[in-house]
Amino acid sequence: THWKHGGIVGVFGYGGGIVGRYSDMPDRFPGVAHFHTVRLNQPSSKFYSTEKLRAICDLWEKYGSGMTNMHGSTGDMVLLGTTTEHLEPLFYELTHDLKQDLGGSGSNLRTPSCCLGKARCEWSCYDTQAICHSLTMHYQDEIHRPAFPYKFKFKFSGCPNDCVASIARSALSVIGTWRDDIQINQAGVQGYIKGEYKSNGGAHADRDWGAFDIDKEVLALCPTQCMRMKGDELEINDAECTRCMHCINVMPRALKPGKDQGATLLVGAKAPILDGAQFATMIVPFIKVDQSDDFQVDH
Repeated sequence: THWKHGGIVGVFGYGGGIVGRYSDMPDRFPGVAHFHTVRLNQPSSKFYSTEKLRAICDLWEKYGSGMTNMHGSTGDMVLLGTTTEHLEPLFYELTHDLKQDLGGSGSNLRTPSCCLGKARCEWSCYDTQAICHSLTMHYQDEIHRPAFPYKFKFKFSGCPNDCVASIARSALSVIGTWRDDIQINQAGVQGYIKGEYKSNGGAHADRDWGAFDIDKEVLALCPTQCMRMKGDELEINDAECTRCMHCINVMPRALKPGKDQGATLLVGAKAPILDGAQFATMIVPFIKVDQSDDFQVDH
């Protein structure tokens, strides 16, 4: 590209949140001689009101190019293109009038992000929004003032569907899980077999796939083959279940995660360009997630 990268600009008191962009051809393209990127800390689960989005866009039209990126894979609302002299007035109005803060950039703790969690998802095994907000507030210094040799990311997924791809994109991945048996509604199982309910919540109803076949669509696709039909009842050997979520996703009115819920902790995921994606390594198979003590672990 024709951008000279570097964290050589910022706002007073912060070391992150602004990504310096200078063209190496300023005489030829004076309009983008400075074209800095501003990263905004997104709300948990990226819930915005229309009023807040309009206010941010109006502010960016005033101090920047008006172009945005919703959102980067790290998180953050990304505002593309402003000049050095506009950074401080933008930051002042952003924090004082809109009550919005900058996100992380560079070798710091990047802005934590989470899935919809219990706000919209019945499979969520812990409150992803609460822990994401709590740790964001707790680690403000680490987010705004880079002190690490490399970036560090938290990502929170409420269930093993992992809708924020934490297992592939975070240094510390927190994925909801359970340690008891999958809840089975046998009447619901029969409802799918008899065609009373659409599989996958009707997500694949754009064409006629034929009658639902539980052997072909569920049992045969179980990665550990831990499920079987015994007469008219579905049996699951939960000791062999890997929490892949396939059976629950296909038959949501028949199956649910267990009641003893918590999270699995994993570390070390990254996606280097040359080496390819590296998934995280599990370090804690199960831990209870307790909001009552501000998510502190009692050793």
